Amino acid sequence: MASDAAPPAGLKPARAAGKASVRKRLSQEDEKLLSQIMAQEQDFIDSPAFYEESAEHKIYVDVPDVAKPDTSWYHPVMDDLSSSRNRTVKSTQQVILTGAEEKILFHQFNFARCTVNRIQKDVWDSPAKQPTPEQAQDVLRWHRIAERIREQIAETNLALVLAMAKRTRMSEVDFADLVSEGNMALLRAVDKFDAGRGYKFSTYACRAILKAFSRQGMKLSKYRQRFPTDFDPKLERSNYLETKRSGFEKDAAEEVKRIVLENRADLTDVERTVIEHRFGLESGDNEKPMTLEQVGQIIGVTKERVRQIQNKAMEKIRLELEANFLGNRQMLEEAEAKAAAEAAAQGKPVPGSPQAVPGPVVTSAIAGSVVTTLSSSAFN
Repeated sequence: MASDAAPPAGLKPARAAGKASVRKRLSQEDEKLLSQIMAQEQDFIDSPAFYEESAEHKIYVDVPDVAKPDTSWYHPVMDDLSSSRNRTVKSTQQVILTGAEEKILFHQFNFARCTVNRIQKDVWDSPAKQPTPEQAQDVLRWHRIAERIREQIAETNLALVLAMAKRTRMSEVDFADLVSEGNMALLRAVDKFDAGRGYKFSTYACRAILKAFSRQGMKLSKYRQRFPTDFDPKLERSNYLETKRSGFEKDAAEEVKRIVLENRADLTDVERTVIEHRFGLESGDNEKPMTLEQVGQIIGVTKERVRQIQNKAMEKIRLELEANFLGNRQMLEEAEAKAAAEAAAQGKPVPGSPQAVPGPVVTSAIAGSVVTTLSSSAFN
């Protein structure tokens, strides 16, 4: 690790070189990176080792090198598709860290982040609130050291993500998405792991990865509840039934409103009062329909009694709707269905199949749906 991730092989010469070139203007990329680093306080896992004498030298120089992983074998999406892939590459070149090696890497990682944090605080406490050229160079250098070590730890444990993704039974989640979520969880685990507690990183990372898989499954489950079918471009050109049903339900809702306001269902005064207040027929645009309890306070009964009155009134409305609105609509739709069937038999283009037109069973179901799901939006 000493030769790549930090100042080990010559701390003082590296610093001297840094001072010699510190007046050099930062590149546009470095300026952008510096701005991002200074925008938020750098977090880190603290350790007493960071405050010992010659801590930097002990953490980066007086430690053995830690082997770096070879990730050329890591192709999670193609792994199950290519039968000709040499499976022995992973087993022969995979690096498994000991507890002592993990501690070395995590101490180096967090010492670099701790140093960035110290420089940030020095800058924010200064009158100018801006880093000097020396501070800017140090911030960028230590940030890149931390990123390199973070990447090394993550790459060393990539096989852990892949193995857990293959063992997890989540058929509804795409394998590539599962691996991606696991990789992000692995990186977060690197940031949060405290090597000073004496646990292996793999134990901590496994729990973090499993939680990420669980969250991904729950997120997809909620999505499936809202969108139960996968997107099919063919459905975009065959939404006749959906359009027809939507328009018909709107007409039915308007008819329900007229039935109530004109009292064509022979509702009692109490029933009309309940329906009008419950569904906001006479309220303004900015007023919300009342709850069962609120309506009960108006007419002097319990909310359960209001529910009973409401159900009885809605049954009357449903019967009136089916008798005088859906019956006429059924005759028209049956004629349309017959004409469509004849056109299909003659090989003529049909704008909508008979199944696309709501028939008697469908219209009856719509009536119940419209009435039993009355809401303020149904009357606005």
